[in-house]
Amino acid sequence: MTRILRSLRDGIGFDVLLVIIALSYLLVFAGLPLIYNVIISFQTVDVFSLGTLWNPNAGFDNYRAIFDDPLAGRVLWQTIVFTLGSVALQFTFGFALALFFHQNFTGATWIRGLFLAAWVMPGLVVGVLWNWLLSGDFGVINHLLESLGLIEDPVFWRSNVETSLYAVLIANIWYGTPFNMILLAVGLAAIPGDLYEAAELDGANAFQRFWTITLPMMRATIGAVLALGIIFTLQQFDLFAAITQGGPAGSSTVAQYWSWQLSFREFDFGRGAVISVLMIIVVLFVSLIYVRSTKAETQL
Repeated sequence: MTRILRSLRDGIGFDVLLVIIALSYLLVFAGLPLIYNVIISFQTVDVFSLGTLWNPNAGFDNYRAIFDDPLAGRVLWQTIVFTLGSVALQFTFGFALALFFHQNFTGATWIRGLFLAAWVMPGLVVGVLWNWLLSGDFGVINHLLESLGLIEDPVFWRSNVETSLYAVLIANIWYGTPFNMILLAVGLAAIPGDLYEAAELDGANAFQRFWTITLPMMRATIGAVLALGIIFTLQQFDLFAAITQGGPAGSSTVAQYWSWQLSFREFDFGRGAVISVLMIIVVLFVSLIYVRSTKAETQL
């Protein structure tokens, strides 16, 4: 023990101690709950037996019940639409803003900071904000659309089965765009300016410089942004809770919200855990693709 304390006091092994603390934290607060979630997905668990590790074995009955549920196909499609729509538009708007602020005009840094303020707000606060904006009676969105002559009657975004999912989608795009902008702006800043100057001397126009320099040089950054976008979008819960609560009639229910409904409204923790396990598999697959793409990038 004296030898260990002396090594820590001298700085030797201090980095190992920090790694052990971090790994212990992940094991206790992430690893063990993850393992328990996988275990209860094969068990029959209700609110009275949730704290028990060994519950009646259900085999693959919970998995079969999820796939046989009439709502499963609809939830899967809505999750795909919400995820791909959010990631694509967050990336597009974020990249456009990153390119715009990369021009380094007067006040660019301050204005970019204002955009970031939207991302640091809690999800429930953003949800309440967009709940008001999308209100059919007094919402600002309807007022703007009516002023522009795009609609004649108010659109009840949150309570219409055809628009409820898109109401949350719009809010999530606004919420996640600043994060994409910041990451992409960092990638743009890492590109040497000499490359653009040389290409401009060779007669390349703005689009050609973007296509042949910006995109190839930002391959790793773009991969990271898209991978993180998918992971964060699959974790999005607060906006659904604040805006639509998965309704009406399940028209805005996605996988993560359905898992919560099964677990904490119907108290069927086994089926709720099944959805979580399936989502973890998707996240691991996305993470694997990202790691392999960045590994190939570093070996070039």
